[in-house]
Amino acid sequence: MKQPRNNPHLTAIERNAISFPTRWLAQHSLLNGEILDFGCGYGYDTHQLQKQGYNIVGYDNYHRPDYPKKRFDTIICNYVLNVLEPNEQAEVLMAVSELLKPTGKAFYSVRRDLKKEGFRMHFVHKKPTYQCNVLLPFKSLYANENCEIYQYQPYNQLSRSDKGCPFCTLAPEIELLTETATTIAFLDAFPVNPGHALIVPKRHVADYFDLSIHEQRALWLVINRCKTIIQNRFNPDGFNIGINNGEAAGQSISHVHIHLIPRYRGDVKRPKGGIRGVIPGKQNY
Repeated sequence: MKQPRNNPHLTAIERNAISFPTRWLAQHSLLNGEILDFGCGYGYDTHQLQKQGYNIVGYDNYHRPDYPKKRFDTIICNYVLNVLEPNEQAEVLMAVSELLKPTGKAFYSVRRDLKKEGFRMHFVHKKPTYQCNVLLPFKSLYANENCEIYQYQPYNQLSRSDKGCPFCTLAPEIELLTETATTIAFLDAFPVNPGHALIVPKRHVADYFDLSIHEQRALWLVINRCKTIIQNRFNPDGFNIGINNGEAAGQSISHVHIHLIPRYRGDVKRPKGGIRGVIPGKQNY
């Protein structure tokens, strides 16, 4: 799996006390089981919690670059998203969702004291560093003028009131592949081929063209991520990518979803023409 690409300039600072978000989570008994400190910087929080008996490890692109190879019960991600641009924020959200156990919880802490977005000169590293305000569609546990702490749980573990759409109330047993703030991806319950995935916006919209540009871009960012996941796991020889948009086009669930279908040599006699086969007789040309 490709590791999330961090901001090109260092942002970590030396600490002499555990960060406020980590201390707050510990005080409220939210650091449970196997714990990952994602974007741990120099690792001060990680070291101090280990001394206190917590089962915790740290990962950081620069300072602890060995990417985790297992899933965790709890993940903390403190002050990482504020120094990343939107696509890189999405990469972190996807990575954390993939490293979290299905019933686990992740906690994102973001700054709330930023007065100006954009590049600034880092006061320690003396290099231009990007910073921005971040709002997440997750449960807010704490907020003041300096920071906010969000709780993330996998989309299919959340209870929802809308019972009419199978994507809005995704069953807990469905295997999630990855997730961002606006998009989920999971293995199809009735796969055409092994590894068949659906990429779905969280907002209930029937028509792809009614999605915002931001939502559309997020879908394709997740598709790229899923392609890598599926390639590594199932090793297909190709892919079909398609959207059934409207009843006349075969759409059976009125919630936008993109099919990412792995293809394997020999899975059909004559694959030439691919998606042209949606109209019989038009596949061969």
